[in-house]
Amino acid sequence: MISRALRHLARVLWRWLWRGALAFALLSVALVLLFRVVPPPGSMVMVERKIQSWIDADPITLQWQWRSWEAMASHAKMAVIAAEDQRFPDHRGFDLVELKRAWQASRDGARLRGASTLSQQTAKNVFLWSGRSWLRKGLEAWFTLLIETLWPKQRILEIYLNVAEWDSGVFGLEAAAQHYFGVSAAALTERQASLLAAILPSPRTRSASRPDAQVERRSQWIRQQMRNLGGAAYLERISSP
Repeated sequence: MISRALRHLARVLWRWLWRGALAFALLSVALVLLFRVVPPPGSMVMVERKIQSWIDADPITLQWQWRSWEAMASHAKMAVIAAEDQRFPDHRGFDLVELKRAWQASRDGARLRGASTLSQQTAKNVFLWSGRSWLRKGLEAWFTLLIETLWPKQRILEIYLNVAEWDSGVFGLEAAAQHYFGVSAAALTERQASLLAAILPSPRTRSASRPDAQVERRSQWIRQQMRNLGGAAYLERISSP
């Protein structure tokens, strides 16, 4: 009798889990399809920062303005690719070369290096919370596969540039350009764009307008990489059809 009741309970739980997983999959696909044509109303990281500021009793005002692909400087698009993901046009969401290097480095005892692509970062920023749990990484992989399947590369980069965090409460390229340099996202120079890209690993502790020596060196390296990649012509590889 007890074993029969347990089997029945297991079937009920499995049925609910299956229905829940199916509903989540359909909802996530619908959201990704919607954001292919409609700008996201924000990002989960923005929500997280706002809630944390309430918890800390230190409210912040989010600075964020959506800008279309055409309203953002090519320098900024290239700077982010050069700094974060130079194989962006070629991979399908996961850079296996960088993953292999990161794995080998960790086996050799070196400091764990990041291997997240722009696609992974976009998926995380828009749909998920911060953290390093296996659950979050699994969901990040799921959303990365979805956006790589349902969005063109240009759309991925466009959304990334609009939701990336560049300082406490400063999100998106337009807000960052205004915050640091007092210009629009369309008017960023090559140097300004490279400085913005240089602080992305730690945007809340570094400044693009007052760069320290490390940020300055990285910005110079980014500008050299931009030229090595071929400059703005490189963006033709991710242009939407």
